[in-house]
Amino acid sequence: MQVSRRLPDGLVRRVAGATGRISAAPWIHLPVVEALCAHLLGRSATVGSILHRAAAGGTPAGSARRLADVALAAGMLDEADALLALAGSGPAAAGQRARRYWYDGAMTGAVHVLREAGRKRHAERLAGEVRVFEGWTPTLGDVEGYEPAGRTVLHLLTNSLPHTGSGYAQRTHSLLTAQADAGWTVHAATRIGYPVQVGELLADDVDLLDGVSYHRLLPVPMARGFDERLQQQAEELLQLALDLRPSVLHVTTPFLNGIVVEQVAHALRIPWVYEARGQLADTWASTRPAHVKASERYKLFTDREAQVMRNASLVVTLGEAMKQGIMRSGVPQEKILLSPNAVGDEYLEDPLSSAEARRLLGLPEDGVLVGTVSSLVDYEGLHTLLRAVALLVPTHPELRCLIVGDGAAAPSLRALAVELGIASLVTFTGRVPRHQARSYHQALDIFVVPRRDLDVTSAVTPLKPVEAMACARPVVASDLPALREIVRDGVTGLLVRPEDPDQLAGAIRHLVDDESVRVGFGASGRAEVLATRIWSHNASELSDAYQHLELSS
Repeated sequence: MQVSRRLPDGLVRRVAGATGRISAAPWIHLPVVEALCAHLLGRSATVGSILHRAAAGGTPAGSARRLADVALAAGMLDEADALLALAGSGPAAAGQRARRYWYDGAMTGAVHVLREAGRKRHAERLAGEVRVFEGWTPTLGDVEGYEPAGRTVLHLLTNSLPHTGSGYAQRTHSLLTAQADAGWTVHAATRIGYPVQVGELLADDVDLLDGVSYHRLLPVPMARGFDERLQQQAEELLQLALDLRPSVLHVTTPFLNGIVVEQVAHALRIPWVYEARGQLADTWASTRPAHVKASERYKLFTDREAQVMRNASLVVTLGEAMKQGIMRSGVPQEKILLSPNAVGDEYLEDPLSSAEARRLLGLPEDGVLVGTVSSLVDYEGLHTLLRAVALLVPTHPELRCLIVGDGAAAPSLRALAVELGIASLVTFTGRVPRHQARSYHQALDIFVVPRRDLDVTSAVTPLKPVEAMACARPVVASDLPALREIVRDGVTGLLVRPEDPDQLAGAIRHLVDDESVRVGFGASGRAEVLATRIWSHNASELSDAYQHLELSS
């Protein structure tokens, strides 16, 4: 499963399909391989059927253990528990039992299971992560005589362009290039081991992109333990800072990045900024049952995030809903700066018509195209979009759907399109080059953000609908606090009840049937974004905040 996430989507589907057919043959019948291939193809009903048969049919312990792993990956917890009951209780099953505890956020329980089974190496690796969640931090000695260079900032990031094309990486690059344009010397470092750990084995030590230097922390060898690796990252980042001489450090979520930067900043005696871009404890919980919010991991995660934000010189965040949550964590309002998702100066150019953009991308020019440009993850709610399209197609044969992006939910979305009978009307592009993202926004007639109603989606404002509005496209979005900060209902788009295909279909129908409303919403959205959400404005405000921190440090 890990390897499949590094390979092209088309290749994974072809290999999984062929392997699954072979493994399901009566004279071979390999249920573990069959279940894994079905999971990679998003065929959840098939996965469930295989797991049910295995749990009821006296599956050998070895197969039960491997099938339990597939069940956990698919989020089928009842099936996982039934298979673990067949997996035996010795050391061989300890890994699966520990993963079951870990899935529920029972971190010390997982470590205990491994230690009891004599799996010391595995236990110590997880114990290192528990120590970090419980409060461990790297240690660095003070640096004497450090003299920072003026107007120089060093960012620490989880990932970045050109190796990762997520909204996180896009926002980062847009902000950093705007800072460079504003006269700052801008450097960024990515987490230790990245991008080699995501398959870029021949990565350079530095990537220079649009005037921004992305430095890679790639020590050889890398430390083995979780806490030991963060200690190594802190030492590597300190050495890089001594070479680059930043006057301020800027770090983005999660707290794992924050505790590293905090210690480097203390060693250098310079201010540091923590940018809260998400509620990652809630992102983790969003794919699990509700009871995990009472778990050890969730509590420790939220506590450490709050602690890091309280310790930072300044906290930057995306929107008002997130700001209110940060204040509830004990951060005073005057220490918080809003830096909303925005667009670059290239969006000042007049957008193409949808027909022109489709011609440029090689897409069919006729019909009305609805869809999204997004990471394909469960909380984005794209299953609801497909169900809404299926409801509309009988009365709106001109309707087509475009889904741009990739992610863990891609296989199940493809499978659902087939199940609904609309596969021929839905185009899945997979990941696209970043320079084409704006063209795909413009290829759409209606941009849809059907996010599920979860804590993380209620608080975190996404970037892509802002870009769609800048392209003069109307937005239909779930009626959630974070999305209300972007979309004005009846002015720049429409807000609908989350996870309701009928109401989403009604909103899309209204815009499909009335082109004048589509055009009006699109024009209003573009005007609002260009007036209030430009990266150069964000960079200017952040520059002022940096200089205030420098003077007061």
